[in-house]
Amino acid sequence: MTEATQRTSDSGVSIWLDDLSRTRIESGNLQELIKDKNVVGVTTNPSIFQKALSQVGPYDAQLKELGKVDVETAIRELTTTDVRNATDIFREIAEATDFVDGRVSIEVDPRLAHETEATEQQAVELWEKVNRPNAMIKIPATLEGLPAITATLAKGISVNVTLIFSLERYEQVIDAFVEGIAQADANGHDLKHIGSVASFFVSRVDTAVDNKLE
Repeated sequence: MTEATQRTSDSGVSIWLDDLSRTRIESGNLQELIKDKNVVGVTTNPSIFQKALSQVGPYDAQLKELGKVDVETAIRELTTTDVRNATDIFREIAEATDFVDGRVSIEVDPRLAHETEATEQQAVELWEKVNRPNAMIKIPATLEGLPAITATLAKGISVNVTLIFSLERYEQVIDAFVEGIAQADANGHDLKHIGSVASFFVSRVDTAVDNKLE
């Protein structure tokens, strides 16, 4: 462990990697980051996978196995495979921390950000496709995304809420989370392994401020 990342972990901060690729998994780099940099989770998004999939070589074998499929199906198969494999790598951490850490998230199609029902449906599809208890489904905190967050949690699915830019929206996300957990309990789901993360986009604020500074 590096001294800096160890101090960060000791202070109670969970270090998550904002990146994932087949190369990172198969080369052992992800395991190295866990061992040497205190990384305890991973989050992904379509931009991250766009970059990963541009490296055609690592995905050639699976593409050949898939045969003639449409582009969206191919992307779904490749990305969910990466997330599934990553969750397996983090499974020991997940179990050791009661599933607080050891999570890997995958995002619903951003084109559905303003479609509540379609977001709910894809959240279930991704969850079932990855099929790992330490996965998380990333849903944007649009007004239409809020009821989708509640509905997804109500089904016992862990959620990573993204695109939060204000305290007002964060309060709405909290309300959506509380209602979703209440519904999950009423639906008979075990709440122990249902996790939720609220992701503030601090980097976007930094960028906006940087442009106003000399």
